[in-house]
Amino acid sequence: MFKNRTEAAKLLGETLAEYRGYNPLVLGIPRGGVVMAGVIAEALDGEVDVVLVHKLGAPGQPEFAIGSVDERAETYLGNAVDRLGIPASYIEEEKGAQVAALKKRRALYTPVHPPINPGERIAIVVDDGLATGSTMIAALHAVRSRRPKKLVAAAAVSPPDTLERIASVADDVVCLEVPSDFYAVGQFFADFGQVEDREVVKILKGSRTPD
Repeated sequence: MFKNRTEAAKLLGETLAEYRGYNPLVLGIPRGGVVMAGVIAEALDGEVDVVLVHKLGAPGQPEFAIGSVDERAETYLGNAVDRLGIPASYIEEEKGAQVAALKKRRALYTPVHPPINPGERIAIVVDDGLATGSTMIAALHAVRSRRPKKLVAAAAVSPPDTLERIASVADDVVCLEVPSDFYAVGQFFADFGQVEDREVVKILKGSRTPD
């Protein structure tokens, strides 16, 4: 059980210490992952930014991820799509809604923190925890397309099978806890309160002088 995201991020920063001194780019998945990315970037003397992706929710169960999409509309779909027989028309509608939301988020974040190119850099993609892993996988694919020198996935907690899928996409995976008895990320945090956009903007604004 972690006290909160900050405690988990400090522990991850210690585990990722081998990347200190290489000016890593630490990319948080909004919104909880950005809180952790800010702490990790400070610990590693790196830079912090966001990678914008969002899960695609199942019909009638928006919290159940069937895949995810990034701000360029690149989509990752999990096995649940075929298993549940979800039609392509629903996926396109859900994708459109989430891409629109990501564009709004980019418009909110970009004025205070223009995107940093991860090309030829060590890029560390951070989330507070992984459930199905769909969002992290989409984030890794999005960053990989920019040709980083090394692509690292980092999270506080993940079920074993999800971590195996992540390992097939990233060059390195760092996860503090890998419990077999996993129901939800929040069960491993004493404080897992919702992170607001204004907190993300504050972290990004404080990390770099606007261009």
